[in-house]
Amino acid sequence: MIQAARGTYDILPSDVGRWQFVERELRAVFERYAFSEIRTPAIEPTELFVRGVGAETDIVSKEMYTFVDRDGTTSLTLRPEGTAPVVRSYIQNRMSAESRMLKLYYIGPMFRRERPQKGRYRQFHQVGAEVLSSTDEPAIEAEVIEMLTLLFARLGVQGVTLEVNSVGCPACRGPFVERLREAIAARGSELCADCRRRGERNPMRVFDCKVAACQGTIAELPALHASLCDACAAHFGRFRGYLDDRRIRYTVEERMVRGLDYYMRTAFEMKSAALGAQDAVAAGGRYDWLAEALGGPPTKGFGFAMGLERLILSMPETESGHAATGPDYFLATIGDEPFRHAALLARRLREAGASVYLDFDRRSLKSQMRLADRLGARSVVMIGDDEVKSGKLTVRNMSTREQIEVTGDDLVETVRSHANS
Repeated sequence: MIQAARGTYDILPSDVGRWQFVERELRAVFERYAFSEIRTPAIEPTELFVRGVGAETDIVSKEMYTFVDRDGTTSLTLRPEGTAPVVRSYIQNRMSAESRMLKLYYIGPMFRRERPQKGRYRQFHQVGAEVLSSTDEPAIEAEVIEMLTLLFARLGVQGVTLEVNSVGCPACRGPFVERLREAIAARGSELCADCRRRGERNPMRVFDCKVAACQGTIAELPALHASLCDACAAHFGRFRGYLDDRRIRYTVEERMVRGLDYYMRTAFEMKSAALGAQDAVAAGGRYDWLAEALGGPPTKGFGFAMGLERLILSMPETESGHAATGPDYFLATIGDEPFRHAALLARRLREAGASVYLDFDRRSLKSQMRLADRLGARSVVMIGDDEVKSGKLTVRNMSTREQIEVTGDDLVETVRSHANS
């Protein structure tokens, strides 16, 4: 038996309902904040992520699914994240010519070769939002986080905490990185091989290390927060003030840097206690240089991403248990002529706006009733030879078990009137 590839899984019909519920809520909240949906390809040129995300990040160096196209001329990668593709599209399609702040969101599959675990897969689904504009106004950042708090409230996600930090800009990060590199080298024997390698090539990536034995040493390394330039410190202060205005609680986590090289100034993570040790449910930050690094015009950017699998896991069962909707009508037939009659009725009911299940397996009436119950049908229309002759159909309400007799025309008209009301 061929099984799904490791780190991937099927979303079965019994689970799709909760996914659709979450996606509807996401779109409703995004639209309330005037975001528009963008859809980018699942494959992109590898160079996009090397230049945008950073060659020394774990994503690029360890996790991407990369292959050479069959003509041997192009290296392609299954997208591991959504921001770089959105910015690539922004540049390629000259969206900057619209001379306004662009607020974009996306929902779709991403791919990373990670060790599969609860809520973390090699093909996973991510939702993200990006604000692209000519200003680095920190009120944008606070509004995006406010939007996330509204989303979590609508989904019933409780106990979400917000951690914020400033990762500075090139002006203040350069001198700090050199001090950090020296500190890492001095204590290299206390750190893992990955930390020592990062310490030489990209020291701030050391703060991404998840090895338990390294954490004590990492906690004693210098923190960028104390080395911010005046402009970055002022930006971070204004951002925190906007959060305070909205009464959004947060903590400053001085060693949070995020795992992508394009971030600068504000970075944040939102965590849910429902997820255990891997508790981040949404994260993001500012990336004011990314468009230029990808060959585009100077553009200020801020955004976030969150995995839908992890978001659904953080929801209470009462919210995440939305089952797939059963049919409005199950047509149960006995005999060939009643089946032909039911097939035409099913078409009329669907045209009027109802969802209809017609049993093609010709089961017994008792078996069809059990199937209708299992599918969650709202009503069963029973059609036999007597119903065909009389023109009266027996309709059973599956919740109350009450039965009525109606004509096919009356049933279609009832459906049509409800659809138009």
